Amino acid sequence: MADTSASQPCLDAAYRYLSYRPRSEGEVRQRLFQHGFVSEEVERAIAKLKEQKLIDDFAFAQFWKDSRLSFRPKSKRLIARELRNKRVAADIVDEITKDIDDELNAYTIGCTRMRFLADLDYPRFRQRLSGYLSYRGFSHQVIRDTASRLWRERKTK
Repeated sequence: MADTSASQPCLDAAYRYLSYRPRSEGEVRQRLFQHGFVSEEVERAIAKLKEQKLIDDFAFAQFWKDSRLSFRPKSKRLIARELRNKRVAADIVDEITKDIDDELNAYTIGCTRMRFLADLDYPRFRQRLSGYLSYRGFSHQVIRDTASRLWRERKTK
């Protein structure tokens, strides 16, 4: 049996890192290596954290997606990229992002921007809304459709 007191500082560092917000396994592993812990200690700490259910990439990815869609809405493509950057496995990313509706999200975001864009003519309205939605990772087609829809609805109200 390995000496657990030798791996305690590694585990403590992981606990501290996880205390701020949920993290992916890859993020925790990278952080522990950055702090100079050796592979054996890191793997023991990761195993212990999984056993305690403090690391679960599927739950983390779900949390990240829900958080993004609630507070800082972004496109499916951008959320998937963020999860990959956080070292979440591709199959988990695909599973978590498969039900994201870019058209609905772009429309919802666009509706919140309407009060800032209401007095603009169509070219400036489209340009400003396009820039805003493009920054959030939406495709040109989704942006074009959303801008047309919001402009038509604006005219009918």
